[in-house]
Amino acid sequence: MEALIPVINKLQDVFNTVGADVIQLPQIAVVGTQSSGKSSVLESLVGRDLLPRGTGIVTRRPLILQLVHVDPGDARKNDDGGREGEDWGKFLHTKNQIYTDFEEIRQEIENETERLSGNNKGISDDPIHLKIFSPNVVNLTLVDLPGITKVPVGDQPIDIEVQIKDLILKHIANPNCIILAVTAANTDMATSEALKVAREVDPDGRRTLAVVTKLDLMDAGTDAMDVLMGRVIPVKLGLIGVVNRSQLDINNKKSVTDAIRDEHAFLQKKYPSLANRNGTKYLARTLNRLLMHHIRDCLPDLKTRINVLAAQYQSLLSSYGEPVEDQSATLLQLITKFATEYCNTIEGTAKYIETAELCGGARICYIFHETFGRTLESVDSLGGLSTIDILTAIRNATGPRPSLFVPEVSFELLVKKQVKRLEEPSLRCVELVHEEMQRIIQHCSNYSTQELQRFPKLHEAIVEVVTSLLRKRLPITNEMVHNLVAIELAYINTKHPDFADACGVMNNNIEEERRNRMRELPSAVSRDKAPAAGTQGEQEGTGNWRGMLRKGEDAPGSGPGSPLRGAVNLLDVPVPVARKLSSREQRDCEVIEHLIKSYFLIVRKNIQDSVPKAVMHFLVNHVKDSLQSELVGQLYKSGLLNDLLTESEDMAQRRKEAADMLQALQKASQVIAEIRETHLW
Repeated sequence: MEALIPVINKLQDVFNTVGADVIQLPQIAVVGTQSSGKSSVLESLVGRDLLPRGTGIVTRRPLILQLVHVDPGDARKNDDGGREGEDWGKFLHTKNQIYTDFEEIRQEIENETERLSGNNKGISDDPIHLKIFSPNVVNLTLVDLPGITKVPVGDQPIDIEVQIKDLILKHIANPNCIILAVTAANTDMATSEALKVAREVDPDGRRTLAVVTKLDLMDAGTDAMDVLMGRVIPVKLGLIGVVNRSQLDINNKKSVTDAIRDEHAFLQKKYPSLANRNGTKYLARTLNRLLMHHIRDCLPDLKTRINVLAAQYQSLLSSYGEPVEDQSATLLQLITKFATEYCNTIEGTAKYIETAELCGGARICYIFHETFGRTLESVDSLGGLSTIDILTAIRNATGPRPSLFVPEVSFELLVKKQVKRLEEPSLRCVELVHEEMQRIIQHCSNYSTQELQRFPKLHEAIVEVVTSLLRKRLPITNEMVHNLVAIELAYINTKHPDFADACGVMNNNIEEERRNRMRELPSAVSRDKAPAAGTQGEQEGTGNWRGMLRKGEDAPGSGPGSPLRGAVNLLDVPVPVARKLSSREQRDCEVIEHLIKSYFLIVRKNIQDSVPKAVMHFLVNHVKDSLQSELVGQLYKSGLLNDLLTESEDMAQRRKEAADMLQALQKASQVIAEIRETHLW
């Protein structure tokens, strides 16, 4: 199981090469307040002085520290001195440069920190990666985080406390992270900020290990026995006490090895019963054991996560496409694919089907049979026509002679006016279909042919060609739809079978009504002496010219001061709106209304059937049939190849990043496969 930690280090190296944080690997995060002894604990685990020292906040960027155990014989030569060195370090940002002088490592950490975080004590969440090789360390991956602070100092931002806390939570919220909560023994454990922050993300304490530092600095007469026994604050993974080097020891260049020896002596003297379960060496072994078990538990989920990400990045890389080698073939392929997807979207056989809304041919069908159909059905056959309008049309059609029958001219005049009202919704139907065919262009660009995103100029050119083709077909289709209505207006076919049936029913109703009126006449009065409707109207003074010329009645428009006052206005409409119609007039109006309704329904049915057919033939099908030839004719030209197939500026970079990440994930998958083969878990 010891080999698991190098495996994780290898995985960390794999993902470090691509600078990605998509996989949360098992690691140990060190959390504590400023001056709680975090740096001393880390240096004790490494066995070397390598971390920056000073007052206030020193760690201002996360330091990911990988400790790699090597055999004593695997030593590196010092570049300048030529002597062998057992310990050496490497930074990720300096590539393959090897550091054998740990003073240089400390200086490089300070320089790299100031490079991103500045020199004003600000912080950054961009980590520094450092790997230490030594025969004196156990395999561990540690993350040194900025110390928790409360009050900003110097040029620190006012919200420095919030920034540091957010940075800490970002790392320890990782469920694969073990939290090393560092607290000084000379402070109250109940007020430990490190344990408080750890409990926010690990309330059960299943992945928190407490470290109590500065055991030798407790007040006289007190000890940490209760704390180390877990009686004050119980922690599931345990509490381990350590003794740090004092600032005086550091100034006097006391080595970490000597400090560990003195620590052991102190524990044997002060806490003899607990000495074997505390101290730096025991802490290193415990961390190594905890990390190994934690890695073993995390590997199955880690493998699943890596496989899922590998599939996602493979799909992403495929969408970016391969670098263009044969420009002519690539251009023709993209044009063909776009035209095919455009037609498939209309036919409903596209690869990417919308689930949120109707699209393509489905929306066109909805426009024809729902939007257009309902709009036509909502058009009232007698809309805009009043009874007076109908009566006026009848009288105008008779001229100076009184009519015995309803004139056909009045029917044609009125029905044409109503049929004309069907033209506007028909043209609106064409417009809606045209808009949907424009939307299909964007749909194909976004979902069906993602390769077009690689070549923005080609995408713009294709959109322009298709838009131009649609724009050319729009007036032709509108003209055809206009002609369909004009055809209906050109000849009113009163011999239409449906219209003839309606007229026959109407004539039967009128004849039946005439017979009923004749039966109601008194038997004593002969038919030729029966009072006529006009006589009754004449007695009432309405409905005839005599009534209009009654003495004292002014003609419309002959108000006070008018020269027509007292005269008859022969140019005015001779039918007042408010007057009561005679039975003959009422019957004539009903006849015309019934005829208009019958014929209008026939025409509406024709228009509802013919307009969609015209739109499909002149617009939809024509565009489908000529789209590819139009695109090839406009774009497939040698002089345009280089310009059209110029990739967007960031596409090559994104393709490289996706390829690198996919390669890293594939390597990680191989590493985990090796673990299974060697039965490490």
